[in-house]
Amino acid sequence: MITVVIPTVGRATLRRTLAAVGSAAPVIVVDDRRAGAGELELPGHVRVVRSGGRGPAAARNAGWRAAGTPWVVFLDDDVVPGPGWAEAVRKDLADLPDDVAGSQGRIEVPLPGGRRPTDAERNTAGLSRASWVTADMAYRRSALERIGGFDERFPRAYREDADIALRVERAGHRLVVGERVTAHPVREDGFWAGVRFQRGNADDALMRRLHGPRWRRDIGGSGGRLRRHAVTSAAGLAATSLVLAAPLTRAPATPRPPASARLLAMPRTRVLDGGWREHGGWRVLPVLAAVAGALWAAMTAEFAWRRIAPGPRTAREVWRMVVTSLVIPPVACVHRLREEWKWRR
Repeated sequence: MITVVIPTVGRATLRRTLAAVGSAAPVIVVDDRRAGAGELELPGHVRVVRSGGRGPAAARNAGWRAAGTPWVVFLDDDVVPGPGWAEAVRKDLADLPDDVAGSQGRIEVPLPGGRRPTDAERNTAGLSRASWVTADMAYRRSALERIGGFDERFPRAYREDADIALRVERAGHRLVVGERVTAHPVREDGFWAGVRFQRGNADDALMRRLHGPRWRRDIGGSGGRLRRHAVTSAAGLAATSLVLAAPLTRAPATPRPPASARLLAMPRTRVLDGGWREHGGWRVLPVLAAVAGALWAAMTAEFAWRRIAPGPRTAREVWRMVVTSLVIPPVACVHRLREEWKWRR
């Protein structure tokens, strides 16, 4: 009835995932490492398919196309299905109406007790509220065939699950949430994890191109911070540019000829603008720079505090939030602008 498909890049957590799934259902592990990687050490009942390092969307396509069962259940290689998961999947899928093409497991994110979660832990915890994530998502194979599977233009494990869910629904099918439970532990991704996460803004550009400007609403999501990041980045850029421009526009310190002589010698365009530089117009640039800088500082502080306030507020966490909050807005904008240009209509 079902085949379990698990794309992997060789994480050590894969063994734990396979142990939790057990051998009660066929399992295909899709090795998405690049050519030349060694063999994965896997249980004997697990079938291995290679996808050549083309990303999770391509890996899942290779997996479901190798399966021969009516249903394909996708798992991430860092989740831990609950006890009796294979049987729970079968109960979730049994007797579903023909118009139901997908069933999602209930994702739980274990958080540490005794303290408030960090920014990274809260981001992972968001999976428990997300719709149609392939951390544990079953699809009818016939529906995958009908829509052509996952869109391999999504190169990361981000938005490819939302994209396929929207396409399945727009093909006339329904998606439901089952009763099975899968845990998604939090992993430590390092100091700059929040910055690397901004690569997802590139995938948001493709989602907008494919599904229109209201795609977030269609998947039950909320709006992001990209517009605020754009204002923050623009304010910072403006402040820097104005500070650098002020010395270049300052009038040279030379003896001043009579006003009538200056007027006669002034080009017509300079007459029209009132001799902006000579008459001290450059003095407004530091004021504008200060205004832009204040806006940048206020928006950056608001962003950092929004991330710090619900967290444990340890020195390490606060330092990481401050530093990465300086970097995230421009990085997010660069990723989005690059992909908007790439996918422009």
